[in-house]
Amino acid sequence: MAHFDLEQQEQIDAIKTWWERYGNAITIVVVVVALGVTAMSGWRWHQNRQADGASVLYLAIQEGLQGNNQTRVREAAAQLIDKFPGTGYAVLAALIAARMDFDAGDSKTARTRLEWAIANAKQDEFRDLARLRLAAVLIDDRDLVAALRVLDAKHGNAFDALFLDLRGDVLFAQGDTNAARNAYQSAFDKLDEKSPYRDLVRLKLDALGEAR
Repeated sequence: MAHFDLEQQEQIDAIKTWWERYGNAITIVVVVVALGVTAMSGWRWHQNRQADGASVLYLAIQEGLQGNNQTRVREAAAQLIDKFPGTGYAVLAALIAARMDFDAGDSKTARTRLEWAIANAKQDEFRDLARLRLAAVLIDDRDLVAALRVLDAKHGNAFDALFLDLRGDVLFAQGDTNAARNAYQSAFDKLDEKSPYRDLVRLKLDALGEAR
């Protein structure tokens, strides 16, 4: 049995007293930290697994598009949105499915998918793209007030010209030719000179008699 001098024994007794007083609290803190680390690791594993599962379904969508297999695209998109809604792949799937719905004449479902994409997109670029597509669908449905409301939303500078061009379409459809011309001109001025989209806007301006 080890022998300790008085000073060592006092230190040991002090440690025992301190541990009896604070030991439970320290144990709880250690457990909480350990659980936090474990939870973080589990979250990362879950996220990786989500991304892997979503990427497989998105690949199926791409293959369906290449093979013009709409059934496969729709089924894979539905599964992706249902099972992995928190991934960027799900938003892309919603955009693709919405385009197919619109082309098939189902603008109601297209609108629902695009609204979902806007609400769930974590990347601003995807959200802006979904807004542009939704505005285009609304214009086609002649729901012009709703289209303007969508186009009024804050968006990235890179999308300015596209938002302005669609705004011109809405204003022209409402019969406001001067406002439409101004919107088209602003869109035209913001587009790069080498952009093929600039030619389309120029045609719209030419039709209104104010191209430059």
